[in-house]
Parts: sequence; structure tokens; C-alpha cells
Amino acid sequence: MPKITKAVIPVAGYGTRFLPATKALPKEMLPIVDKPVVQYIVEEAVASGIKDIILVTGASKRAVEDHFDYSYELENWLEKTGKKEILANIRKIAELANFTYIRQKGPYGNGTPVLNAKYLIGDSPFAVIWGDDLVISKKPRLKQLIEVYEKYTDPVLTAYPVNIEDTKKYGILDAKEIEKSVYQVKTIVEKPGPQKAPSRLASLGGYILTPDIFEALESISLGKGGELWLVDAVFELSKKRPLYAKKIEGKYYDVGSKLGWLEANVELGLEHPEIRKEFKTYLKEIKLS
Repeated sequence: MPKITKAVIPVAGYGTRFLPATKALPKEMLPIVDKPVVQYIVEEAVASGIKDIILVTGASKRAVEDHFDYSYELENWLEKTGKKEILANIRKIAELANFTYIRQKGPYGNGTPVLNAKYLIGDSPFAVIWGDDLVISKKPRLKQLIEVYEKYTDPVLTAYPVNIEDTKKYGILDAKEIEKSVYQVKTIVEKPGPQKAPSRLASLGGYILTPDIFEALESISLGKGGELWLVDAVFELSKKRPLYAKKIEGKYYDVGSKLGWLEANVELGLEHPEIRKEFKTYLKEIKLS
């Protein structure tokens, strides 16, 4: 069985929920304390055994490419000024993985960037993770999915428990548990709400997919909003083979939203070795109504 060593990370979106901040700055470059969101995503993939990162970009996303490249002028300045620890950390970023950048071409929708990567993926299984779905966990979220794939060799989705009100916000899994925290998926009900939700397991970003997903993406019609949706292709594929989901262990942050981004900054700030003591003191001192 081929190992999963490639991950596709779509980063071509406009980041409209963060305008005007994202007018010139890619949303994936918004910092969580002192690291951009996309670096957390890449580090998760690398910690899961991924060696090749395919970033599907769009216009005004040059900052993402620059971030994962060497910055000789900055590195020279850090070296001259004796900032050796910072220099080492900066150089490591470019050496995290083998990076490939392609421009998104085709209809809107999150299926398009995956299809764009077809010629780079070939005949191997691969991972897809969104640039604004952050999961902090002891075992990387992607590693948890890969372990399920290695057992069943079929596509694997991310499942995450949500409260009853959040069933209005996410696609909810209709699935049967076949072993602890592993489910065989019947369908996903899109934002059903409390009355119609088949479970409280949301389908979040993070997939292990097989290369036959490309045939499905090429054959399906455009879906909601006239866009090409990955989930539509996944369920086209599920007509031919089983589909699984792993209920992941970890804390999920929707850092593509203002609230999720603020939550991640507060909670990870409280764990950051440089600022946690002072930050904790500050939070205790301010009066919250």
C-alpha cells in the first residue's frame, strides 16, 4: 500500500470574512500569536508524514509563497545582528517540506483546487486540508486520518463533535460507528439544524482521498451556487466504494472566522512560552462584562 506523502492545501480564497484586513494580506497569513495560520497547517501535515506540500494559490497570494521560501536579506541581517535563534527558526520554515505552487483555474468552489492538483498527485492517495481549519492536538489531526486510511484503504473524512445549535452551521454526518471513533458514512446532511440533524458529528476540513476522486470531480455537475464542491465528488465516489470518518481528538478553531481566530490567539497565547505569564496576568486584570 503506497504511503501518503502529498497534501493539497487550497489557499486561493478571498478571505471576505476578514475584509478589509485581507484586501492585500492573504487570510492564511493572519498570525496566531507569532506564526501565520498556514504555517500551523503545514507543520501539522509534516508532523503526519507529509513530504510534498502543494499550495493552490490565486491572485495576491504571493506572501504565502514568500513565507515558505528563503529570505536571504532578512537572514543576513539576523546573522549580522547575532539573532541566531530567530535565524534558525526562520530558515527551518523553508525546509519543512518540498513546496509546489499552482494557480487555481476553473469554476469557483473548493473542488477546483483539488482537481487542479491532479497531475501532481498521480495515482497515489493524498491529503487535503484547508488553510483556515486549525486543529491543535497531541497526535496531528491528519495523522489520525491517515491511520484509519491505512486500515481500510478508502477515503476518510474528519468528524468533530459539536453542540446541538452548531448543527445549523456545519454539514452533519449520518454515519454508523464501526469501531471506537471510526464511522462508516452514509451521507452528510448540510446544516440541518437541531430538528433534522442525524447526529452531532460535523464534517470539517481534512480528508484522505484516493486518486479516483479526480474522475468524480470531472464527471459531476456544478452544485450549489454554480460551484464545484469537493463534498459532491466525495459522495459520487461513495457510490463505488466505502467512505469513512474519524472523530478526531483535539481542539478545532475556525480561524477563517473572526471569533475562531480570536479564540485561537487567546488560547495559544496562554500557552506561548514568551508571553503566557504576562498575558494570563493581563486577562485576569481586565474586567469583562
